[in-house]
Amino acid sequence: MSIIVFTDSRCLEHHVPYGFPELPERLEVLVKGLSQAGVEVDEGGVYAGAEEAIAAVHSADYVSRFREAVEKGQGFLDTGDNPLSPGTWSAAGAAVETSLRAADWVQQQPDRVALAAVRPPGHHAERAMAMGFCYFNNVAVTAEHLLATGAAERVAIVDYDVHHGNGTQHIFEDRAEVLYVSTHQYPFYPGTGAADERGREAGEGATVNIPLPAGSGDDQYRAAFQAGVLPALRQFAPDILLVSTGFDSWQDDPVGGMRVSELAFRQWGKWLREVADESCRGRILLVLEGGYDIEALPVLTLAHFEGLAG
Repeated sequence: MSIIVFTDSRCLEHHVPYGFPELPERLEVLVKGLSQAGVEVDEGGVYAGAEEAIAAVHSADYVSRFREAVEKGQGFLDTGDNPLSPGTWSAAGAAVETSLRAADWVQQQPDRVALAAVRPPGHHAERAMAMGFCYFNNVAVTAEHLLATGAAERVAIVDYDVHHGNGTQHIFEDRAEVLYVSTHQYPFYPGTGAADERGREAGEGATVNIPLPAGSGDDQYRAAFQAGVLPALRQFAPDILLVSTGFDSWQDDPVGGMRVSELAFRQWGKWLREVADESCRGRILLVLEGGYDIEALPVLTLAHFEGLAG
């Protein structure tokens, strides 16, 4: 099995005020650590179809408003959680482009796993609103791209970030061809993700939320995966598996309130690989979301890779 990390230095151009945890150093330390461990890193470049892919998920008014806010030097977009700097537009675009490049590589052959090591993250971004450090919904844009290009007819998104991915859920909640499965701390930001949120209309049942109380650790997550995440994936049988990869459920994360160990991330990788081997020829794309213990990020990612390698 091949594992490649896709990234782009433009993702470092988004700068945040003092005290914000979503720092450029997150990505710098992660990529350096993975490279030093011998993981192949593809720093790629521009993806020609990114604007069209973004437009398929985010409203034209929102995209224009985002661009104009950066050009005018405004301080924030929509909420106080979304600061703007001169490089924010470029970084958010690069995060999407990198995710699309990684997806195209993964879908071409069996037994391919990639990590889109990007920032800013994306799963809180709604169709027409920035939220929670997120501007474009990287994983949603990528899922829509795979469906629109015919690379997949059924896409599953597993989200184990400590925060619920409200944007991803809402973008696909009326769609039967996208399964969204989330484990997350609840109640917690952003306030969505109750167990009875199961999708609507054609997408009824294609949203699976598994809320967990603060302080949950390896045992609680093991139960959530065994009883909820893995059966949902097996029943849905996706053509490709996308993962909103948040490491902020880690026991020492300064933002989250969970007690997950390094061993758990390794085990989750093993379980996800087993399901992917059964249903989608071992094709998995990880897209980085949260994780704010900067020094732990490469360690946890390598543990996850070990599990995914089988």
